[in-house]
Amino acid sequence: MPAKSKAQQKAAGAALAAKRGEISKSELKGASKEMEKSMSEEQLEGFAATKRKRLPNRAK
Repeated sequence: MPAKSKAQQKAAGAALAAKRGEISKSELKGASKEMEKSMSEEQLEGFAATKRKRLPNRAK
């Protein structure tokens, strides 16, 4: 599933990095912390892989 905004894509990337152990889970805040807990690695990959070029900064 593609991300709907640049902020969502960025949060998914941070959550994915924490899930893979590349960063500490304690470094996560807000949406990325919730995404890490509630989504699978495959779901996070789908959000994080979204191209950012035409996405809005924030979802409406």
